Amino acid sequence: MLFYKTYPHKQSKEWVVFVHGAGGSSAIWFKQIKAYKQHFNLLLLDLRGHGKSNTMFQDVMDNRYTFKMVTKDIINVLNHLKIESAHFVGISLGTIIIRHLAELAPERVQTMTLGGAVTRLNTRSQVLISLGNLSKHVLPYMWLYRIFAYVVMPQKNQRQSRHLFIREAKKLCQQEFKRWFKLAADVNPIMKYFKEKELAIPTLYLMGEHDYMFIKSVKEMIKRHQNSVLTQLSNCGHVCNVEQPEAFNHHSIEFIQLHSQPLPAH
Repeated sequence: MLFYKTYPHKQSKEWVVFVHGAGGSSAIWFKQIKAYKQHFNLLLLDLRGHGKSNTMFQDVMDNRYTFKMVTKDIINVLNHLKIESAHFVGISLGTIIIRHLAELAPERVQTMTLGGAVTRLNTRSQVLISLGNLSKHVLPYMWLYRIFAYVVMPQKNQRQSRHLFIREAKKLCQQEFKRWFKLAADVNPIMKYFKEKELAIPTLYLMGEHDYMFIKSVKEMIKRHQNSVLTQLSNCGHVCNVEQPEAFNHHSIEFIQLHSQPLPAH
C-alpha cells in the first residue's frame, strides 16, 4: 500500500485528499496543511515510486504504469481507511490522476480542486517528451528532470518550486523515472476523452496566470464544462500551491466549504 499520513479533525466529517505530481511527494503540500487542518480531515499520500512509497512496488519493476493502476493505489488507501468519499486537491500530473479517479469511482469524489492542471500537452511539451524519450537511456534522468523543471517553471519567482521538485525527484530511481515519463506520453489521448465527457462533480481549476504551458487549454476546457470554474492567480506560474499558497488555500478551502456539510454548532 502507498505511504500515507492523516490529520484527523475532531468535528468535521469531510476528508480532503492531496495528490502530488510526477517527481514530487506529499512534502509539496507543506504550505497547505496548517490552513486546511483547521477545517477538514486530511489525507496526504506518496504515489508509487515517490517519497516514502519508493520501495513499495519492487515486484512490478518491469511493468509499465498506467493511469488506472496508479489511481487504484489511491482507492486502496481510501478503502483501507474506510473513507467513502472525499474532496480531492491535486497539482500538475496529479490532476489527471484525480480526474481518472472520478471516472473510475465518481461516488468517491465530492469535489476536485485542480492546481496547475494538465489538460493537454502543447506542442512544446510534446517535443520535450519526444526528446526525453529519445535520450532517456543516454542522459542521467536528473538532467532531464532539471530541463523539464526549467521549461515548465522558468521565472525567477518559481525558483522555490523548481528546487522543491528537483529535490523530491532525486528520490526517484532511474527505472521509476522512465515509467512515469512513459505515463506522461499518454496524457493527450486520455485528456481528449475527458474534455469531451464532463462529470457532474464541482471542479475548481486554480492556475497561475504565467503557467503558459497549460493555462490556454484549461480556458478552452472551461468553456465546454458547466460544472467547472477557473480562478487565475496573479504573479504565479505552474506550481501555484507553493508560489501563491495563501491565495491557493483561500480559494480552494472556500470552494470545498461551499460543497461541504457545515460543522456542527458549538
